[in-house]
Amino acid sequence: MEYVVIAVVLLILAIGGAVAYVVPRRSRPLPPAAPSTPPAVEEPAAPVVVEEPTAPPVIVEEPAAPPVPQLETPEPTAGRLVRLRARLSRSQNLFGKGLLALLSRDKLDDDTWDEIEETLIGADVGVEPTTELVGRLRERSRVLGTASATELRALLAEELTTALDPGMDRSLASTAEGRPAVLLVVGVNGSGKTTTCGKIARVLVADGRTVLLGAADTFRAAAADQLETWGSRVGAEVVRGPEEGDPAAVAFDAVKRGKETGVDAVLIDTAGRLQNKVGLMDELGKVKRVIERHGPVDETLLVLDATTGQNGLTQAKVFTEAVNVTGVVLTKLDGTAKGGIVIAVQRNLGIPVKLVGLGEGPDDLAPFDPGQFVEALLAGAA
Repeated sequence: MEYVVIAVVLLILAIGGAVAYVVPRRSRPLPPAAPSTPPAVEEPAAPVVVEEPTAPPVIVEEPAAPPVPQLETPEPTAGRLVRLRARLSRSQNLFGKGLLALLSRDKLDDDTWDEIEETLIGADVGVEPTTELVGRLRERSRVLGTASATELRALLAEELTTALDPGMDRSLASTAEGRPAVLLVVGVNGSGKTTTCGKIARVLVADGRTVLLGAADTFRAAAADQLETWGSRVGAEVVRGPEEGDPAAVAFDAVKRGKETGVDAVLIDTAGRLQNKVGLMDELGKVKRVIERHGPVDETLLVLDATTGQNGLTQAKVFTEAVNVTGVVLTKLDGTAKGGIVIAVQRNLGIPVKLVGLGEGPDDLAPFDPGQFVEALLAGAA
C-alpha cells in the first residue's frame, strides 16, 4: 500500500513538473524576429541613350511663281507722229537747208539746178526720180515767176509730196471677216526685223486691236525669246516651235491659234533672208503657201534698213518676187539715213512705205504720212 502511495505521489510530481516545464515555455513571448534583409536585387542598368545627330529639317520650297509682267500702254499714234516729226526734222535738217539755200540764190542758172540734182541724188532719191522732180520744179518756177525763198520752198514741198504719191493706201490690214488679219513680216539679216515686229504689235495694240505673235524665225535661238519679251509687254500671246524646226509649221500653228482665240491680227516673224540665197527665198514662199491653208495673207511687210540706201531697192525687188510685198517698214531713218530713200522705194517698186522708225525706243515707230514727212525734211529750212 505504501508502495502504491509512493508511486502515486511520484506520478503526481512527475506530471506537475512536466506541466510546469511545458506551460512556461509556451507562454513565454517569442523574441522579435530579426529583420530579414532581402537579398540585394540588382536593378537593370538604365539603357544608354545614344543621340543620333538630328538632320536639319528639310524645307521644301515651292517654286516661286514667275513675276507677272507689267503690261504697258503703247503711245497713241498721234503722239508718235508729233515726236517723230520733231526728231526727223533735226536729223534731216541739213538736207532741207541745202536745198533751200540753193533755191534762194539770186539767179537760178543751170549750175544751180545741177547742184540741186546732186543734192537730191545724194539723199538717195535716185537718178530718175530726181531728174523728173527737178524738171517739174524748174518749169513751175519759170512759169510762175517765183523768186522768193518762201515761194520756192512751197513748190519744193509740193513736188516732194507728189513724188511720195500720197494717194497710196498706207493703212495696215484690218481684221478679216471671221478670222484674224494675217501680217507676214520679212527682211534680211540685220534689218531689225524681230524688233520691228514687236514694235508693229505695239502700233496695233495702240489702235485698240488684239494681237498674237508667231515666232517663225526658228534658226536664230534668241529670236523667239526676243519676241516673247515684246509680246509680254503688251499682253500678246506668242506661238513658237522647237529650235531649227519648220518655220512653216510654226506659222501655220500661229494662225490656227489666232483663229481659236479670236484675236484681231496675227503677226508672223520670219527668219532673216539673204537676197542671194535662192533656197531660202523659196522657203519663205513655202511659209506663205502653208499659211494660206487658213486663208489669204492679208499683208506682207518688208523691213528695210534706211541706212542701206539704194542697196535696199535690190533687197526689196527680190522679196517682192518671192512673196508679193504689200508695204515697207523703213527703220533707222534717223542718223546717217537719207530721207530720199522713201521716194526711191515707192517710185521703183510701186509699194507704199507704211511705217517708219526713227529711234530705239519701243514706240519709235509710226505710220508714214507723206505731207508730214516732207514738212519735217524742210522744217526750219525756210
